[in-house]
Amino acid sequence: MTGRPSPLVRALSTTVAAGALLATAACSDDGGTDGSRVPGVAASQVAGKKQPARQTPSPTATLSTDGARAALITEADIEDDWNQVKDTEAENWHDSLLIGTVDVSGFLTAKAQAADCQRLLDSLFDDDLLGRPSGSSELRGFEQGDSRLLYQVASYDRTDPQDSLNWMAALPEKCDQFTATDDGEQRTVQVVDASLPAVGDAREAVRVTVRGTTGGTAATLTLDVAAVRVGDDAVTVTAGGLDGGEDDSVGQAAKLGTQRLKDVLAGRTPAPNPSEIE
Repeated sequence: MTGRPSPLVRALSTTVAAGALLATAACSDDGGTDGSRVPGVAASQVAGKKQPARQTPSPTATLSTDGARAALITEADIEDDWNQVKDTEAENWHDSLLIGTVDVSGFLTAKAQAADCQRLLDSLFDDDLLGRPSGSSELRGFEQGDSRLLYQVASYDRTDPQDSLNWMAALPEKCDQFTATDDGEQRTVQVVDASLPAVGDAREAVRVTVRGTTGGTAATLTLDVAAVRVGDDAVTVTAGGLDGGEDDSVGQAAKLGTQRLKDVLAGRTPAPNPSEIE
């Protein structure tokens, strides 16, 4: 994914038009289109109890580039009317509302909490929620009206994706509500818990809502964000936009996508069509 732009580049970034996906905020609402990603994805937590400590997964094969590609979801795996976009288009989705510097003064333990919230904004903009993959990585994007959904499969065999899941689990408390500023404009970001089906070895999900302005007009970007770990590999889903979140689609993508990843790691070919659509 592309890195975060310099202050000058940010200032020149195309603002997400109202109704566009993933272009408005970093932790609270919807997103826009116009070159900005708009997932209203709320990363949810483990269904039931969280798992702060890493569980020992079953042995799995090393995820190859072809395997990661085969593990990506398709239009048939997600409900509603999502349409797949070109890979090059999805790779360039970035939400301008996710750009901003966190106001440290708003935190009790300023440096630690502000750093976690800044990491959230930066990782949502850069599409690396669990950190930079140390192995194979593939992504796929989908559009539905003014909403966008970005799905990624990646290997973290030289890092520990559970550390990132633990970080996600603490976000609703550490980053409950905070302010971020970019080029003099303030944005209010909120992070709340979300839920996911009980899939994979561990999982987390949150909803991030960002309230600010785009093109001089008040806008709210809602993103539903989820991550599921399978051994040292993981799937991440971010979806939403200026029209609201997409928690149902995120849950469906996480559930069926995790099964596709498990099939690939077990040496099986994922089914062309999902066996169950909820």
